Amino acid sequence: MKLRPNPDLLLAQIQKEEKRNMEGKLKIFFGSAPGVGKTYAMLKAARQKSLEGIDVVAGLIETHGRSETALLLEDMEIIKPSSIHYKGTTLLEFDIDAVLRRKPFIVLVDELAHTNAEGLRHKKRWQDVFELLSSGINVYTTVNVQHLESLNDVIAQITGIVVKETIPDSVIDRADEIEIIDIPPEELLLRLKEGKVYVDKLAEQARKSFFRKGNLLALRELTLRKTAQRVDEQMQTYRRIKGVKEIWPATDRIMVCVGANPRSIRLIRAAKRMADSLRADWIAVNVEAPTTVKPSKEDLKKLAQHIRLAESLGAETATLSGHKASEEILNYARARNITKLIVGKPTHPRWKDKIFGSLLDEIVRGSGNIDIYVITGEAGETVQNIEQKPILQRSKKRDWLFGLGSVIICTLFASLIFHNVTIVDIAMIYIVAIVITASFTNKATSILVSFLSIAAFDFFFVPPYFTFAVGDAKYILTFIVMFIVAFVISRLTLRVREQANAARSREKRTSALYKLSRELSRERKIEKLCAATIKNINDLFSSQAFIFLPDKNKSLMMPFESVTTFPFDARELSVAQWTFDHNKPSGIMTDTLPGSKALYIPLIASSRTVGVVGIIPGVSVDTFNHEQIIALEGFANQAAMAIERAIIAKEAHVAFIKAETEILRSTMLSSVSHDLRTPLAAITGAATTLLEKEIMLDELSRKELILTIFEEAEHLSHMIRNVLDMTRLESDAIKIKKEWQSIEEIIGVVLNRFTEKLKNRPLKINLPQNLPLIPFDPLLIEQVFMNLIDNAIKHTPDMTAIEISVIIEKKSAIIEVSDRGQGLPKGYEEKTFEKFVRGSASKGGIGLGLSICRSIIKAHGGNIWANNSSDGGAKFTFTLPVEGEPPIIEQEKT
Repeated sequence: MKLRPNPDLLLAQIQKEEKRNMEGKLKIFFGSAPGVGKTYAMLKAARQKSLEGIDVVAGLIETHGRSETALLLEDMEIIKPSSIHYKGTTLLEFDIDAVLRRKPFIVLVDELAHTNAEGLRHKKRWQDVFELLSSGINVYTTVNVQHLESLNDVIAQITGIVVKETIPDSVIDRADEIEIIDIPPEELLLRLKEGKVYVDKLAEQARKSFFRKGNLLALRELTLRKTAQRVDEQMQTYRRIKGVKEIWPATDRIMVCVGANPRSIRLIRAAKRMADSLRADWIAVNVEAPTTVKPSKEDLKKLAQHIRLAESLGAETATLSGHKASEEILNYARARNITKLIVGKPTHPRWKDKIFGSLLDEIVRGSGNIDIYVITGEAGETVQNIEQKPILQRSKKRDWLFGLGSVIICTLFASLIFHNVTIVDIAMIYIVAIVITASFTNKATSILVSFLSIAAFDFFFVPPYFTFAVGDAKYILTFIVMFIVAFVISRLTLRVREQANAARSREKRTSALYKLSRELSRERKIEKLCAATIKNINDLFSSQAFIFLPDKNKSLMMPFESVTTFPFDARELSVAQWTFDHNKPSGIMTDTLPGSKALYIPLIASSRTVGVVGIIPGVSVDTFNHEQIIALEGFANQAAMAIERAIIAKEAHVAFIKAETEILRSTMLSSVSHDLRTPLAAITGAATTLLEKEIMLDELSRKELILTIFEEAEHLSHMIRNVLDMTRLESDAIKIKKEWQSIEEIIGVVLNRFTEKLKNRPLKINLPQNLPLIPFDPLLIEQVFMNLIDNAIKHTPDMTAIEISVIIEKKSAIIEVSDRGQGLPKGYEEKTFEKFVRGSASKGGIGLGLSICRSIIKAHGGNIWANNSSDGGAKFTFTLPVEGEPPIIEQEKT
């Protein structure tokens, strides 16, 4: 049965294929054990491609002394390996940069699970391969089944050997093609005996351990199962995309509990295998609950490694916190609809469960419909207990002194009131001391204070006095109850304090993230967005951060020079560039370039990578824990979205300007083409008449025709000048150059130019005495006066007055140009400043004069508006800001 294809899945698959088409193809020659012929098969396939004319080079091939393998390398281009000096020896490693420079069509890279020497760009060779793929280079490579991370503990159980070099299962999932290289176990053992796998001594040792027939059969089965599972996943993906009705619906969801204990690694691998077999999502959770021993830095580091391992295997990760670990685990499991929960088998003594309670028992009893899977570590696995420093080492001298002082003070106070109160009241005073000590010190000190309080209580206040002997047996029960009460109260107090500290820490991170988002929402410039992000990261993590942004060539650079203390050099910049190019974190706490000084996190937004943030831990902290890294990623996400918003706004503004320019151009062409016809027609007609020899003109007629040509040419020049001015203003090509000028002189210059047009109009000018200098651009303000006066002349009949007034206020100059015409239609006051808007009484023009005035005045920081005068006619008013003091003009000496 076929259903309608899922459009979302179809779109996701198309996008995935488009991305894959931009990357190189990965072919893995997959074997069950060393010696099955993976490298030989890879070289044979490569030689066949070479015969077909395809560019193939050998990046790194491990022949292991096998002559038939070395023979296939003849006549093949080999990339010279790089020499790395490490601890007195020289190691030959794969030179990824040489391959990137050579850029072949196919490169051969042997031993995919190999761990690179310290100091190279990547920790693992498979990461080198992924970088080649992202650069569009096809890769042939080899790997054995025992190197898969999810099967590591299974391999150890089968062979008794823990494989140290592993690759995430996602590497196999990424492969475009997998070719199984398989031979029967008998043939492989024969090859081992003939020395075609290892040399004699190693072969004998391998035959007794790894290369036993039972082991080889099991490894062969795992290889086939893993490959079949991948084929099944491809089939299921095809069914979902094509809308084929599901036959095996995957409704399970798995959760695994992890911690700092090394046994968590096996739990993670088991969860991965179970999720793959059930085609289910899975979650790895860690619980931060009040504990008797605080985890050390090493424990936190191991926990972070386990979380990263789960993430590399495809898990969603979460950190829970609360009063009781079992309740938090079960509540979260129910909230996420978990069907299967994986926990570790207890390894501590059973008496601890009797006294403190069993986490496993609480989970099993409260699980309800959730299936519980209890898994332990391997028998031969080295399990390191959570580091517990001796109590004396964990406690500070100040805590001891505080506890001892509280007991002494309570004893002195009790001695003063001893004769006026009962013995029970004295015991309560010591309980107060225990509560106060537990509130400000650690558990060890609070336990010590409990003992000291009981001892002081017995020595000073229980008869016989000043001796630890107890005269009445009933006081023994009092001491026991007193100690139990003191112990419980101190533990509860410590637990409340730890929860308060955890809540305070979460609240601090949440507040910092909220503060950052609030600051980013207010800013619009990228420089300020970067500065706000850097400041918040530095404040919260006591670190040193910097943000790198790409230029037009996608090369990272500093966005601004305000922060110069970031100690980056060419190497650090190259690490940041790698992070930007590959959209993956690098630097410290990662497997890529871990020798860097900083942790680099890409700023990945919805549509692009907008930059990279680099963070150097503070002096007091050499690394970041898992919670801090999650918080840093949250900061990076917020910054990425804000920077992308600013970039999009800038792009939108540019697009808007381009669109407006196009609209302006098309409108201008249509308007100009129409409005230019009138003066051009008048000029053409007058000139034609003057050129006609048959037409006899007297001197007056000839002069009128010449005057018509002059006036229409001047009118045409004025229109073209307005068009050019508007174009320059729209493109920000005109720069304001303010100078202290006399507004009276500008008015005089403009009126002189309009002498002919104003000869039939009354003109009234109102200027205050001692008119001060005003800062403005004289050429542009002259243009404003010309356009306003020309507008008044065009829209009013002859013999009507025009009035110009100037009013000086404290911080601005107010200039008014008014006429006595018909005035502005109602609701036309704002529209009159729009481009290509002309009044009904207009005598020519294209409607740009007032729009130019508004642009010029706004560029000066002033305002312009229009309204109707109470005496009739229109009044145009604009302001010019007066800032600073005018220069002192020295008078010439006589």
